[in-house]
Amino acid sequence: MAVPRAMRLLAVLSGILFFYLFYQIFKTPAVLKGPGDTLKEMTRDPNLDPTGEPEGILWRADDYAADNPKAPRINATILSLVRNNEIVGMLQSMRDLERTWNHKFNYPWTFFNDEPFSEEFKKRTQAETKAECRYELIPQDHWQTPSWINDDLFQESAEILKEQDVQYSNLVSYHEMCRWNSGIFYKHPALANMRYYWRVEPKVHFFCDVDYDVFRYMQDNNKTYGFTINLYDSPQSITTLWPETMKFLAAHPEYIHANNAMDWLKDSARRPEHNFKANGYSTCHFWSNFEIADMDFWRSQAYEEYFNHLDRAGGFFYERWGDAPVHSIAVGLFEDASKVHWFRDIGYQHIPFFNCPNSPKCKGCVTGRFTDGEAWLNKEDCRPNWFKFIGMG
Repeated sequence: MAVPRAMRLLAVLSGILFFYLFYQIFKTPAVLKGPGDTLKEMTRDPNLDPTGEPEGILWRADDYAADNPKAPRINATILSLVRNNEIVGMLQSMRDLERTWNHKFNYPWTFFNDEPFSEEFKKRTQAETKAECRYELIPQDHWQTPSWINDDLFQESAEILKEQDVQYSNLVSYHEMCRWNSGIFYKHPALANMRYYWRVEPKVHFFCDVDYDVFRYMQDNNKTYGFTINLYDSPQSITTLWPETMKFLAAHPEYIHANNAMDWLKDSARRPEHNFKANGYSTCHFWSNFEIADMDFWRSQAYEEYFNHLDRAGGFFYERWGDAPVHSIAVGLFEDASKVHWFRDIGYQHIPFFNCPNSPKCKGCVTGRFTDGEAWLNKEDCRPNWFKFIGMG
């Protein structure tokens, strides 16, 4: 007997409904999206606008000869953590910075290594500058994994991070480096009388002539931290960093500056998935391979106590907390945001990102280019949030 047409139609509709419900149950959960995840909605790069020198007091390159004991240099140094086998990349970075800036001001270079520097390294680096070069060995107790870190737990955590494509998660030395850069480097005796530093890594490029003393600019204009590039971090590498920060703030609300950058740190609109995975932290940070900063901030009670809290929590090893998010969160919470300066006039590249201003003083980079890598890397730019919440000062 033939099945009535209405019954056949009902069966078809039931089948469609069944497969729809099956798909809804087992499909991959929707990924949260924001304007920062859509390349069409990326904002215009302000580096396309003409760029001059910063406003404020500027010291020119008069009487800064390397052998002048009365030169107006202040207590500051160019600082590099580097190994002997990175000599070629270090020489490249030195040549760029000496050509564009330091041959005029002759600030000393201070090199740090957890192993003794070779004579070849010393000879070849000193040959690149008229300024003094200092070669410092990091004490073992400054570098080694602290005693409270459980090695078995570290190995297990490293495997989990590796499965989540977190780079360098299984390299103990990388974790030790992040910890040293975060809260120990400024305790080295060689820096006891230094206040400011300009961090320089191997294989970076500088593109623009800078004709003023950047350290004097920081001092005379009451700046604490200077950056060029502002990025999103890998949330998988710092899942408990913000919760631990919240624990610290709950115990020390007095350290939060009234004019802080909390909105920049907590934003969930631009890249909501990052905020979700990082448990409330936007993951925005200053890319600290370039930083010009006042070490008195790191030496402050607020930062010392914050770093010690994080250090005891173990995230430098059980996760992959880097010095970039740690420094950025601390500056964003404990310092007046007006004391953070975007050095938009300093052309800079650390692969794969650029800061390339529109200035006749610059050559070798494309004005306004943020990356020369894949297009999706443009989503990693967090400067729009900094400019939105804080400004371009």
